[in-house]
Amino acid sequence: MKTLPNNITAYKRTPQFDENTVPAGLLKEHNTKEGVWALIHIEAGELEYVIKNTEKHTLSPEKHGVVEPQVPHHIKALGKVSFFVEFYK
Repeated sequence: MKTLPNNITAYKRTPQFDENTVPAGLLKEHNTKEGVWALIHIEAGELEYVIKNTEKHTLSPEKHGVVEPQVPHHIKALGKVSFFVEFYK
């Protein structure tokens, strides 16, 4: 998994989601627009983060998920979880 570039700035964040309120669109393959990065922040619990259906990561409060621009990805709740997504450009 890549790291966020140094030359980007946060501009928006989602509300806090849990295993019951996660939007359906995040559970299926999707991507960000050109030039838009994201950081998945886990507040409690764990999420499975799948990049291009070939790379899997377990995200936790200690391990954030970096979303690269235009790279297909999806998530899956692994039990009880609380998280939000912060967008950068």
